[in-house]
Amino acid sequence: MAMDFNFLMNDITKQARQEMVDAGYTELTTPEEVKDVFAQPGTSLVMINSVCGCAGGIARPAAVHSVHYDKRPDRLLTVFAGQDKEATAQARAIFGEDHLPSSPSFVLLKDGKVADEIGRHEIEGHDPMSVITHIQELFEEHCKEI
Repeated sequence: MAMDFNFLMNDITKQARQEMVDAGYTELTTPEEVKDVFAQPGTSLVMINSVCGCAGGIARPAAVHSVHYDKRPDRLLTVFAGQDKEATAQARAIFGEDHLPSSPSFVLLKDGKVADEIGRHEIEGHDPMSVITHIQELFEEHCKEI
């Protein structure tokens, strides 16, 4: 029996997207959406989503659970690397030359500028709790109480 790879990937992608939306993240799927939301004042946590194992086993669970904290960004956002390519490229262009384009990763924006980030090298091989703690440290430093 042959399995259609695209059918499998569409199912995995759908689940990965829904997980973030269910946690309160807004999906940005076009370059225009990225430009509009990133230009807003305040703080935004951007999760660069992926279908890799460290995204599903570490980054997405950390994204979901990190928001249960006294301080939070004004907006929770996500772009999907490899799926919404133009939106992800726009986000990375706004992040700037110093941003290492990796997925999964997290970028904290303050008034449209990168305040801090957590790259794949700080996710892959780490346990979800350490990533949650790292994200909450960014919230503590850059965000206000909710």
